[in-house]
Amino acid sequence: MMDLGLLIIRLVIGILFIGHGAQKLFGWFGGYGLKGTGGWFDSIGMKPGVTMALLAGLAELLGGILLAVGLLTPLAALMIAGTMLMAIIKVHAPNGLWSTSNGYEYNLTLMAVAIGLALIGPGKYAIDAMLF
Repeated sequence: MMDLGLLIIRLVIGILFIGHGAQKLFGWFGGYGLKGTGGWFDSIGMKPGVTMALLAGLAELLGGILLAVGLLTPLAALMIAGTMLMAIIKVHAPNGLWSTSNGYEYNLTLMAVAIGLALIGPGKYAIDAMLF
């Protein structure tokens, strides 16, 4: 049952991050694409904004894909935890903990899940389990 639980966690978190990456990179799912996201990144001091948006979008998209399929899970977790750490530092920390105030509660939860998956492993329903 633990392997099934790990699969569910990996799929949900991975697919959500694929969506967030696609929002930043391609403007899909209601996102603003590279130009729009880059402009917002510039406005919060993350310069050059388009380059930072590209890096964030790639980390989310590739990290999400790798996490969902269970390939190179520690690297996937690092990519996801890194983007959440940046989101906390640059956007949410000044608002406190609670998400009702746009705080870092949700980002911290995702970081904990990603780090936990890196430490526990992806489970037997993962490409890592077949390769390593």
